[in-house]
Amino acid sequence: MESLRIYGGHYAELSRRFAAWLGLHSTDATAVLEIAAAEERGTPLSPARLSERISLSTGATTALLNRLEAAGHITRAREHSDRRIVTLRSGGHIQERADEFFGPLAHRLDAAMSPYPPRFLEQVEAFMTTLNTTMDDHLTEQDAATARSRHTPPGRTP
Repeated sequence: MESLRIYGGHYAELSRRFAAWLGLHSTDATAVLEIAAAEERGTPLSPARLSERISLSTGATTALLNRLEAAGHITRAREHSDRRIVTLRSGGHIQERADEFFGPLAHRLDAAMSPYPPRFLEQVEAFMTTLNTTMDDHLTEQDAATARSRHTPPGRTP
């Protein structure tokens, strides 16, 4: 677990440096990365889903998206058959800039993982999926408990 904590710290520092390199606030850069990563996975985000992923209120997310769109970093599209659904897309230059910034690290990580057999790497991926699911479940339960406590009158137990 200590190694995972250290990895998380490195990831946060890389995100902070990427934001500074782009000249963005760290929250804006995090949003851009979330939007670009979702696109790469083939599951583009809606504003509501982005709001959940970066832990911002809907109002704060709208202000963030307005800034990013005005700067040309993202676009909002109504490409779903239900025209009320907005899809977020990163600007073309964002992927290029991310590749430029993270490319050297990606090459180093590929080299670091190359001695390991594919089966082992699949096991590590499965392990990480299990850890992430466990943590997501825990956070969801905490959110539900917090919501319940907000709706419980003083002196009463839920």
